[in-house]
Amino acid sequence: MTLEHQGSPSEDAALLQVQDLVRAYTLPREHLFRPPGKVQALDGVSFSVHSGRSLGVVGESGSGKSTLARLVMALDAPTSGTVHLLGRNLHRLSPAELRQARSDFQMVFQDPYGSLDPRQSVERIVTEPLQALRASSRAEQHARAVQVLEQIGLRPNDLGKYPHEFSGGQRQRIAIARALITRPRLIVADEPVSALDVSVQAQVLNLMQDLQQEFGVTYMLISHDLAVVSHLCDEVVVLYQGRIVERGSPAQLFRNAQHPYTRSLVAAVPQVQPGRARARRAAAAAGSAAATPPMV
Repeated sequence: MTLEHQGSPSEDAALLQVQDLVRAYTLPREHLFRPPGKVQALDGVSFSVHSGRSLGVVGESGSGKSTLARLVMALDAPTSGTVHLLGRNLHRLSPAELRQARSDFQMVFQDPYGSLDPRQSVERIVTEPLQALRASSRAEQHARAVQVLEQIGLRPNDLGKYPHEFSGGQRQRIAIARALITRPRLIVADEPVSALDVSVQAQVLNLMQDLQQEFGVTYMLISHDLAVVSHLCDEVVVLYQGRIVERGSPAQLFRNAQHPYTRSLVAAVPQVQPGRARARRAAAAAGSAAATPPMV
């Protein structure tokens, strides 16, 4: 099931265009005779992502990453600025138009335990986006669910199970299946592996990479970890206090970061240096041998 995109952009146009995005929140009034304060979560954010590419958005907690995700997903309205997907201003669409447009962009949330309803079966969870579109029969939804579960490495008989029967990594695969079932052009992934063990993180990121190569899906990957986005993303923007302070390829940022905050993110990435552990073990063994008295 695909939607016809009237006025779709040309091949050279970006799939996603974010222009001068601002989001300010009004704080609760603390004094009767003083105006309420405001928090500027985003302050003039602009970027674009082309089809089949991946953009990483990195920053610390409070930098505006999740606010940006909500605005791109049209779950919240900007104070000013625009979000265009396939040439359509998402925040100018009617509720009915937006519901239909959501087949083109889906989201994977951070917590694989909290994002899946424990009372619903996997089939019900995965087909929920299709049910919201009301454009396919129950049999078509089931067939699509079987297909997408096989694509993310689970079995068709897993459709009758419930979230508590799966590991964290498997639950995140189910969340990815739910996002894939409408065959979207864009997936926004908000910290998709931060709640998982390191070994499982690699499995999920490799799965996302394989799905991109097979289906040409575009990712906007949000994370606080520069190492995570460097695994999957072609370009990275660094968000600090609601502003983009640096952008470039992962290799450029690792090799020649300009902004002090970017340099601090690079410094926080664990560095694997072959031979150092071996040298430490050899030195420890030599010291132990020197401390051992000779046998007489």
